[in-house]
Amino acid sequence: MTPFPPPRGGAAPVTAPRPGEGTSRRLGWKDPSFRRSLALFRAFRHEQDDPEACYSLLARDAVDQVEAYDGPVAGRTVLDVGGGSGYFTEEFRRRGANAFLFEPDPAELGGKPPAAAVVADGYLLPLRDGVADVTFSSNVLEHVADPETFLSELARVTRPGGLIYVSFTNWLSPWGGHEWAPWHWFGAERARARYVRRTGRPAKHTLGENLFAVHIGSTLRQVRARDDVTIVSARSRYWPFLAEAVVKAPGIREFATWNLLLILRRCPS
Repeated sequence: MTPFPPPRGGAAPVTAPRPGEGTSRRLGWKDPSFRRSLALFRAFRHEQDDPEACYSLLARDAVDQVEAYDGPVAGRTVLDVGGGSGYFTEEFRRRGANAFLFEPDPAELGGKPPAAAVVADGYLLPLRDGVADVTFSSNVLEHVADPETFLSELARVTRPGGLIYVSFTNWLSPWGGHEWAPWHWFGAERARARYVRRTGRPAKHTLGENLFAVHIGSTLRQVRARDDVTIVSARSRYWPFLAEAVVKAPGIREFATWNLLLILRRCPS
Protein backbone atom coordinates (compact mmCIF):
# COMPACT_ATOMS: atom_id res chain seq x y z
CA MET A 1 0.00 0.00 0.00
CA THR A 2 1.29 3.47 -0.90
CA PRO A 3 2.25 5.45 2.23
CA PHE A 4 -0.04 8.35 3.08
CA PRO A 5 1.37 11.88 2.66
CA PRO A 6 2.50 13.73 5.81
CA PRO A 7 0.29 16.42 7.34
CA ARG A 8 0.43 19.82 5.70
CA GLY A 9 2.86 22.15 7.39
CA GLY A 10 5.22 19.34 8.35
CA ALA A 11 4.02 19.07 11.94
CA ALA A 12 6.23 16.74 13.92
CA PRO A 13 4.54 13.76 15.59
CA VAL A 14 4.15 13.88 19.33
CA THR A 15 3.40 11.15 21.82
CA ALA A 16 -0.35 11.06 22.51
CA PRO A 17 -1.75 10.01 25.88
CA ARG A 18 -2.97 6.45 26.16
CA PRO A 19 -6.71 5.86 26.51
CA GLY A 20 -7.81 6.32 30.09
CA GLU A 21 -5.07 8.82 30.96
CA GLY A 22 -7.51 11.71 30.99
CA THR A 23 -8.90 14.24 28.54
CA SER A 24 -7.68 17.53 27.14
CA ARG A 25 -10.02 20.46 26.51
CA ARG A 26 -8.96 23.52 24.58
CA LEU A 27 -8.80 26.66 26.68
CA GLY A 28 -12.02 28.66 26.54
CA TRP A 29 -14.06 25.87 24.94
CA LYS A 30 -17.14 24.67 26.73
CA ASP A 31 -19.43 21.90 25.55
CA PRO A 32 -22.32 22.00 26.02
CA SER A 33 -23.11 25.70 26.26
CA PHE A 34 -25.71 28.08 24.88
CA ARG A 35 -22.99 30.19 23.30
CA ARG A 36 -21.60 27.23 21.37
CA SER A 37 -25.02 25.98 20.26
CA LEU A 38 -26.06 29.45 19.13
CA ALA A 39 -22.88 29.87 17.09
CA LEU A 40 -23.44 26.53 15.37
CA PHE A 41 -27.10 27.32 14.70
CA ARG A 42 -26.21 30.65 13.13
CA ALA A 43 -23.63 28.93 10.94
CA PHE A 44 -26.12 26.27 9.83
CA ARG A 45 -28.51 28.98 8.68
CA HIS A 46 -25.88 30.01 6.12
CA GLU A 47 -24.87 26.51 5.05
CA GLN A 48 -26.03 27.10 1.47
CA ASP A 49 -24.69 30.64 0.93
CA ASP A 50 -21.51 30.34 3.02
CA PRO A 51 -20.51 26.67 3.33
CA GLU A 52 -16.88 27.55 4.04
CA ALA A 53 -17.73 29.37 7.26
CA CYS A 54 -20.34 26.82 8.28
CA TYR A 55 -18.29 23.68 7.84
CA SER A 56 -15.03 25.19 9.04
CA LEU A 57 -16.72 26.06 12.34
CA LEU A 58 -18.31 22.61 12.55
CA ALA A 59 -14.95 20.97 11.87
CA ARG A 60 -13.22 22.95 14.63
CA ASP A 61 -16.01 22.07 17.02
CA ALA A 62 -15.91 18.36 16.13
CA VAL A 63 -12.15 18.08 16.56
CA ASP A 64 -12.50 19.88 19.88
CA GLN A 65 -14.92 17.13 20.90
CA VAL A 66 -12.53 14.39 19.82
CA GLU A 67 -9.71 15.97 21.82
CA ALA A 68 -11.98 16.40 24.84
CA TYR A 69 -12.54 12.65 24.95
CA ASP A 70 -9.17 11.38 23.76
CA GLY A 71 -6.50 14.02 24.15
CA PRO A 72 -4.57 15.94 21.46
CA VAL A 73 -4.73 14.48 17.95
CA ALA A 74 -1.23 15.63 16.97
CA GLY A 75 0.85 12.72 15.74
CA ARG A 76 -2.12 10.35 15.61
CA THR A 77 -3.59 8.54 12.62
CA VAL A 78 -7.13 9.74 11.96
CA LEU A 79 -9.53 8.38 9.34
CA ASP A 80 -12.34 10.67 8.18
CA VAL A 81 -14.89 8.33 6.61
CA GLY A 82 -17.46 9.98 4.36
CA GLY A 83 -16.07 13.46 5.03
CA GLY A 84 -17.20 15.01 1.74
CA SER A 85 -15.02 17.91 0.63
CA GLY A 86 -12.60 17.47 3.51
CA TYR A 87 -13.26 20.20 6.07
CA PHE A 88 -12.82 17.75 8.95
CA THR A 89 -9.73 16.18 7.45
CA GLU A 90 -8.11 19.57 7.00
CA GLU A 91 -8.84 20.56 10.60
CA PHE A 92 -7.34 17.32 11.94
CA ARG A 93 -4.26 17.87 9.78
CA ARG A 94 -4.01 21.51 10.84
CA ARG A 95 -3.63 20.26 14.41
CA GLY A 96 -0.85 17.87 13.44
CA ALA A 97 -2.77 14.63 12.95
CA ASN A 98 -1.98 12.17 10.18
CA ALA A 99 -5.52 12.46 8.82
CA PHE A 100 -6.92 10.86 5.67
CA LEU A 101 -10.25 11.25 3.93
CA PHE A 102 -12.23 8.32 2.52
CA GLU A 103 -15.19 9.46 0.40
CA PRO A 104 -17.22 7.20 -1.95
CA ASP A 105 -18.61 9.98 -4.16
CA PRO A 106 -15.99 11.87 -6.23
CA ALA A 107 -18.50 14.68 -6.77
CA GLU A 108 -18.58 15.34 -3.02
CA LEU A 109 -14.83 15.93 -2.95
CA GLY A 110 -15.27 19.20 -4.84
CA GLY A 111 -12.71 20.93 -7.02
CA LYS A 112 -9.86 20.93 -4.49
CA PRO A 113 -9.97 17.79 -2.34
CA PRO A 114 -7.33 17.33 0.38
CA ALA A 115 -4.09 15.66 -0.67
CA ALA A 116 -4.98 12.76 1.63
CA ALA A 117 -8.30 11.98 -0.11
CA VAL A 118 -9.13 8.45 -1.26
CA VAL A 119 -12.24 7.46 -3.21
CA ALA A 120 -13.45 4.45 -1.26
CA ASP A 121 -16.64 2.88 0.04
CA GLY A 122 -17.15 3.06 3.80
CA TYR A 123 -18.41 -0.52 3.74
CA LEU A 124 -15.04 -1.77 2.49
CA LEU A 125 -12.13 0.51 3.32
CA PRO A 126 -8.81 -0.32 1.59
CA LEU A 127 -6.99 -0.59 4.91
CA ARG A 128 -5.64 -3.31 7.14
CA ASP A 129 -7.14 -3.93 10.58
CA GLY A 130 -6.41 -1.53 13.44
CA VAL A 131 -4.55 1.21 11.55
CA ALA A 132 -6.36 4.20 13.09
CA ASP A 133 -6.05 5.84 16.48
CA VAL A 134 -9.25 7.78 15.73
CA THR A 135 -11.94 6.86 13.22
CA PHE A 136 -14.27 9.76 12.53
CA SER A 137 -17.64 9.81 10.76
CA SER A 138 -19.78 12.95 10.81
CA ASN A 139 -23.37 12.80 9.57
CA VAL A 140 -22.89 9.73 7.39
CA LEU A 141 -24.86 6.98 9.12
CA GLU A 142 -28.24 8.29 7.88
CA HIS A 143 -26.94 8.00 4.32
CA VAL A 144 -26.03 4.30 4.37
CA ALA A 145 -28.49 1.47 3.84
CA ASP A 146 -26.74 -0.89 6.28
CA PRO A 147 -25.56 1.02 9.38
CA GLU A 148 -24.43 -2.12 11.22
CA THR A 149 -22.02 -3.14 8.46
CA PHE A 150 -20.76 0.43 8.23
CA LEU A 151 -20.07 0.53 11.98
CA SER A 152 -18.34 -2.85 11.78
CA GLU A 153 -15.94 -1.45 9.20
CA LEU A 154 -15.21 1.61 11.35
CA ALA A 155 -14.43 -0.70 14.26
CA ARG A 156 -12.28 -2.99 12.13
CA VAL A 157 -9.88 -0.26 11.05
CA THR A 158 -9.58 1.21 14.57
CA ARG A 159 -6.84 -0.11 16.84
CA PRO A 160 -7.79 -1.70 20.18
CA GLY A 161 -8.33 1.15 22.62
CA GLY A 162 -8.80 3.63 19.79
CA LEU A 163 -11.65 6.13 19.56
CA ILE A 164 -14.58 6.03 17.15
CA TYR A 165 -16.60 9.21 16.64
CA VAL A 166 -19.96 8.69 14.93
CA SER A 167 -22.70 11.26 14.58
CA PHE A 168 -25.90 11.20 12.55
CA THR A 169 -29.12 13.12 12.11
CA ASN A 170 -31.91 10.91 13.40
CA TRP A 171 -35.00 10.72 11.22
CA LEU A 172 -37.53 12.27 13.59
CA SER A 173 -35.34 15.24 14.54
CA PRO A 174 -36.38 18.63 13.12
CA TRP A 175 -33.60 18.28 10.54
CA GLY A 176 -34.18 14.59 9.76
CA GLY A 177 -35.41 15.26 6.23
CA HIS A 178 -32.37 17.41 5.47
CA GLU A 179 -33.20 19.99 2.78
CA TRP A 180 -36.92 19.16 2.90
CA ALA A 181 -37.16 19.25 6.72
CA PRO A 182 -39.25 19.63 8.83
CA TRP A 183 -41.95 18.65 6.34
CA HIS A 184 -40.67 15.06 6.39
CA TRP A 185 -42.83 14.64 9.52
CA PHE A 186 -45.82 14.68 7.17
CA GLY A 187 -44.36 12.18 4.70
CA ALA A 188 -41.16 12.00 2.70
CA GLU A 189 -42.70 12.17 -0.77
CA ARG A 190 -44.93 15.08 0.16
CA ALA A 191 -41.93 16.90 1.65
CA ARG A 192 -39.80 16.33 -1.47
CA ALA A 193 -42.62 17.54 -3.73
CA ARG A 194 -43.00 20.67 -1.63
CA TYR A 195 -39.27 21.34 -1.88
CA VAL A 196 -39.40 21.11 -5.68
CA ARG A 197 -42.38 23.47 -5.86
CA ARG A 198 -40.73 25.98 -3.54
CA THR A 199 -37.22 25.98 -5.04
CA GLY A 200 -37.76 24.93 -8.63
CA ARG A 201 -35.00 22.32 -8.43
CA PRO A 202 -34.90 18.62 -7.55
CA ALA A 203 -34.12 17.57 -4.00
CA LYS A 204 -30.67 16.14 -3.35
CA HIS A 205 -31.96 13.36 -1.09
CA THR A 206 -34.45 10.57 -1.70
CA LEU A 207 -35.65 8.39 1.16
CA GLY A 208 -34.52 4.81 0.64
CA GLU A 209 -31.83 5.76 -1.87
CA ASN A 210 -29.35 8.17 -0.27
CA LEU A 211 -31.21 9.02 2.94
CA PHE A 212 -32.54 6.50 5.45
CA ALA A 213 -34.77 6.69 8.50
CA VAL A 214 -32.29 5.95 11.30
CA HIS A 215 -33.60 6.13 14.86
CA ILE A 216 -31.79 6.64 18.15
CA GLY A 217 -33.39 3.83 20.16
CA SER A 218 -32.71 1.09 17.62
CA THR A 219 -29.18 2.38 16.96
CA LEU A 220 -28.30 2.35 20.66
CA ARG A 221 -29.62 -1.21 21.02
CA GLN A 222 -27.53 -2.35 18.06
CA VAL A 223 -24.36 -0.71 19.36
CA ARG A 224 -24.82 -2.01 22.92
CA ALA A 225 -25.18 -5.52 21.54
CA ARG A 226 -21.79 -5.36 19.83
CA ASP A 227 -18.71 -7.01 21.34
CA ASP A 228 -16.13 -4.96 19.43
CA VAL A 229 -16.90 -1.51 20.88
CA THR A 230 -18.04 0.05 24.13
CA ILE A 231 -19.99 3.29 24.44
CA VAL A 232 -18.06 6.09 26.12
CA SER A 233 -20.84 8.63 25.57
CA ALA A 234 -24.19 8.79 23.77
CA ARG A 235 -25.31 12.40 23.60
CA SER A 236 -26.84 15.16 21.55
CA ARG A 237 -24.10 16.65 19.42
CA TYR A 238 -25.48 20.22 19.49
CA TRP A 239 -27.78 20.39 22.54
CA PRO A 240 -26.80 23.30 24.86
CA PHE A 241 -27.56 21.50 28.14
CA LEU A 242 -28.22 17.98 29.47
CA ALA A 243 -26.65 16.61 26.30
CA GLU A 244 -26.52 13.03 27.60
CA ALA A 245 -29.73 13.20 29.62
CA VAL A 246 -31.94 13.92 26.60
CA VAL A 247 -30.67 10.75 24.90
CA LYS A 248 -31.80 8.67 27.91
CA ALA A 249 -35.47 9.69 27.47
CA PRO A 250 -37.20 7.19 25.13
CA GLY A 251 -39.57 8.79 22.67
CA ILE A 252 -38.60 12.35 23.49
CA ARG A 253 -35.03 11.75 22.33
CA GLU A 254 -36.17 10.90 18.81
CA PHE A 255 -37.45 14.46 18.37
CA ALA A 256 -35.35 16.52 20.79
CA THR A 257 -31.83 15.21 20.20
CA TRP A 258 -31.46 16.70 16.68
CA ASN A 259 -28.21 14.83 16.08
CA LEU A 260 -26.88 11.83 17.99
CA LEU A 261 -23.19 11.66 18.80
CA LEU A 262 -21.69 8.33 19.77
CA ILE A 263 -18.21 8.25 21.27
CA LEU A 264 -17.08 4.64 21.12
CA ARG A 265 -13.96 2.85 22.30
CA ARG A 266 -12.60 -0.12 20.34
CA CYS A 267 -12.45 -3.18 22.57
CA PRO A 268 -9.21 -5.14 22.99
CA SER A 269 -8.83 -7.95 20.48
